[in-house]
Amino acid sequence: MGRLSTHVLDTVNGKPAGGVAIELFAIEGEGRRSVLRTATNADGRTDAPLMVGETFRTGSYELVFEIGAYFKALGTVMADPPFLDIVPIRFTIAEPDGHYHVPLLASPWSYSTYRGS
Repeated sequence: MGRLSTHVLDTVNGKPAGGVAIELFAIEGEGRRSVLRTATNADGRTDAPLMVGETFRTGSYELVFEIGAYFKALGTVMADPPFLDIVPIRFTIAEPDGHYHVPLLASPWSYSTYRGS
């Protein structure tokens, strides 16, 4: 059964990033459609997969992480407005039974991602 999951790591403080707002969009032609909105828990993960079973479909997607608000809430010293505020990650799901894990490793000045398992 295919599924999509994510987690967020705060690389400045070396810990999971709890309370990061995340929105998942399906890319449709030139537009996009909101699939769900959620937030990370204390472990930096969502409480449930973003898509699983019948909701999991092949196609192009975008995860949008509200990382600026997270670091601001921690009192992290940042530029105003922050250098990184909203972090979008576009990716494609090609395997209908695959596990796609799209993590975000972030600081107020940089981020990285990869396809995890």
